[in-house]
Amino acid sequence: MKKTILLCAGLLIACFTKSQTQDRKWNIGFHGGLTQFNGERGHNFYAMDQAAYGFAGFSISRYLGRHFDASLFLTRGELGNVDQPTQGSLPNPNNYFLIRLNTANLVLRYNILSDRYILRPYLYAGAGVIMTEKYQSVKNERYNYALPSFGGGLNIRISPVVSLQLQESFMYTTTDDMSGFLDADNDSYLYHTVGLTFNLGKKKDQDKDGVADRNDNCPNTPAGVMVDKNGCPLDKDFDGVADYIDDCPAVAGTAALKGCPDKDGDGIADKDDRCPDIAGTVALKGCADADKDGVADLDDKCPDTKAGYIVDATGCAIDTDKDGLVDEEDLCPTATGPLALKGCPDSDGDGVSDLNDRCPNVKGTIENKGCPEMAKADIQKITLIASKIFFETNSAKLKAISNAQLDGLVDILKRNDAVNLTIEGYTDNVGDDAYNMKLSQERTESVKQYLESKGVSGTRLTAVGYGETRPIGDNTKATGRSQNRRVELKTAF
Repeated sequence: MKKTILLCAGLLIACFTKSQTQDRKWNIGFHGGLTQFNGERGHNFYAMDQAAYGFAGFSISRYLGRHFDASLFLTRGELGNVDQPTQGSLPNPNNYFLIRLNTANLVLRYNILSDRYILRPYLYAGAGVIMTEKYQSVKNERYNYALPSFGGGLNIRISPVVSLQLQESFMYTTTDDMSGFLDADNDSYLYHTVGLTFNLGKKKDQDKDGVADRNDNCPNTPAGVMVDKNGCPLDKDFDGVADYIDDCPAVAGTAALKGCPDKDGDGIADKDDRCPDIAGTVALKGCADADKDGVADLDDKCPDTKAGYIVDATGCAIDTDKDGLVDEEDLCPTATGPLALKGCPDSDGDGVSDLNDRCPNVKGTIENKGCPEMAKADIQKITLIASKIFFETNSAKLKAISNAQLDGLVDILKRNDAVNLTIEGYTDNVGDDAYNMKLSQERTESVKQYLESKGVSGTRLTAVGYGETRPIGDNTKATGRSQNRRVELKTAF
């Protein structure tokens, strides 16, 4: 009696699982039918010699596309087996079992035909959870899985909302304990399902434009926009841009410019173009800039400015110091100077700009980089000093007798602060070449260090050792070797 009630309930409320549509994307379902076990205590699927066990179920589905739905399918019912006795015998109690199942299956359904057909066959596949209640010979609740679950069926549309559904569902479990008997294969069972299905929702005018969605070619028209008979916004100038987003609704234009025309084709609508008949740039509001200085030709008073020059608002190159030479050509753009000196001043008037004048406050010569000629007496004295610089034997240490000479050299360098000095060191050929080269360099460094210690800037001094590479005397004679052991001092501006 209980099984009959379950079956009748399923048939009365049936299957709310007709494949939903784009208009009605959700539906629910009630299901009923029979179960059939396939295992060590049962028979093959579709065997006709068993008692009927019923179930009832519920589902909720969601439309995914023209051919696909997703469904959650819940059931509650019984599953069992009774060994059919032969004539004159009793049933075998070892082949009898009865369990009560609760299942939840999540499936993806493929509808072979779209929802415009009355008959819609489908296939599905998924997985589920099975809970076996404490009932009859089952001592404790048990949980396992249906993996996979699959099947197929047929939806028969009765109305836009209601459909009749016939379905076969195959459930393969992950265990082998449903019947209480174990063998080599997992258990499986079958749902024979029948029911009615109901799509939720109703067809409507989604955009509230007065045209039903089923006839609306533009179903997402914004509220309040005037539409034609097909539900699409009006376009009075027929430029493909609806009037409600057309900045120029009475004149045909382009979609890129929100329906406005662009006579010169520069990508700027005529209504925003300062030069609508000449192609220009967005930065200059549609005007051209022939010399590429950032000032529109319309406003440019110097249309031939050289590339890269910084210009003012009128398009002319900037001359910060107002000396007639633009900044890019002026070596001293913030100080006024003559064109002959490329815009740089010459404070002492010696023809050497202050920028390059080593003696900017004393009139000198171009050859001496703006410094006056060095006195001949100083030049001669420097030559004499060079001949009186002596070192300890085989050492870079200066002899004390050299200090007075070097002090005199300091005085000359300080009087002539534009003069640079090169200190050159030489040796004879006695000893190793590399040693002589190293010794000559160390001796020149000693002279340089002494001068620096007396206040002469190291930037004015250069120390170079040449070893025995530049003899001025005969190294085969003592006199010649003496001449070759020397220091030379050379001045330059």
